Amino acid sequence: MAIELKVPEVGESITEVQIGPWKKQEGDSVAVDEAVVEIESDKATVELPAPAAGRITKILKPAGEQASVGEVIGLMEAVSAAAGGEAAAEPPSQPTVDVRRSETRTVIGDVQAPAGPGAEARVMPAAARVLAESGQSPAGVAGSGPGGRVTKADAVAATSPAPAPASVAPAPAPAAPAPAPRTAAPPAVGGLREERPVMMSPIRRRIAERLVEAQHEAALLTTFNEVDMSAVIALRSRFKDAFLKKHGVKLGFMSFFVKAAVEALREIPQVNAEFRDPHVVYRDYCDIGIAVGGGKGLVVPVLRNAELLPFCEIESRIADFAVRAGENRIKLEELQGGTFTISNGGVYGSLLSTPIINPPQSGILGLHAIQERPVAHEGQVVIRPMMYVALSYDHRLVDGREAVTFLRRIKETIEEPSRLMLEV
Repeated sequence: MAIELKVPEVGESITEVQIGPWKKQEGDSVAVDEAVVEIESDKATVELPAPAAGRITKILKPAGEQASVGEVIGLMEAVSAAAGGEAAAEPPSQPTVDVRRSETRTVIGDVQAPAGPGAEARVMPAAARVLAESGQSPAGVAGSGPGGRVTKADAVAATSPAPAPASVAPAPAPAAPAPAPRTAAPPAVGGLREERPVMMSPIRRRIAERLVEAQHEAALLTTFNEVDMSAVIALRSRFKDAFLKKHGVKLGFMSFFVKAAVEALREIPQVNAEFRDPHVVYRDYCDIGIAVGGGKGLVVPVLRNAELLPFCEIESRIADFAVRAGENRIKLEELQGGTFTISNGGVYGSLLSTPIINPPQSGILGLHAIQERPVAHEGQVVIRPMMYVALSYDHRLVDGREAVTFLRRIKETIEEPSRLMLEV
């Protein structure tokens, strides 16, 4: 009996998903609970496990297509059925898979000529374009490329007019032949000008929607400051080896900024609040989202109750987020419910930017690259490792005075990290 592979529930209010890459193809064996296909929603990517051991018999929804929650996207047979009456059908399965794979390799503009017995004639996209412009069929054009593929040079040679006989050479040369080299020149001197339409992933579409939503619905404003990182760098250099030995995780800069943000949020609660017309909802806890670049796009997993976490726990969780985001293994519940966000563009070399808040949050702290710059210190010009920091905020809740005070609190805490120990 065929087992249906259905789109699982991937989150509240999500009714449609996009089919991601199939990890198993038709005819492939699969173990129980082994990942069969990736399911992409606008919030996260999840893997659909096989409900039983067996063999994939039919893929109903290929990668890139949309599907509804609960919809059947594939079929498989349990191992008992596959090992029984279907055993005789195993030998021809390989040619079937080969045919399917050869079809999936076909891309836009790739023309496949009728193949002769035992051969698979294929026309490269650039050659197909030359043949199409001349109105010539790819059938009968000999290919010199790998596997007998028809290359652009083959197509140009096949469509070029035959040289004129010697008897007509004395005839007056008309001006018409001159444009011919000009029309053939652009493809010869330039690279391939191809377009590849790629379906936007649900999470990328959702990111785009949220960014536009934030700009349309919130009164966004950004304030800036700069932070002298000398004290934190010195403290980190002094204790990084002992920290790693004791806690098994490296001491980075993010834990200092998370701690500084907690102190600033306690002092300026408007930045940690949410606008729910006609109310402003204040929070006594700090669920801080950490923006992380993942395989499918930017994700913002949340550090729950960051005000209660020690340095080692903050560093450990952020490191774990980074690894799992790259592997698309961030859970949906880890992306929900943040009250404030920290985005570190400095890891990519950004010197200054204006981050956009993640609705319905009211603030986001942007960190940037550390750069040595000359600054005035106690009446002298000195070289210090400086970082620009930016706070984007919703002006409906946060006034300029509070925003500047918040950012200055961040600056003071980072420049004097002993404040974190003394709670001053």
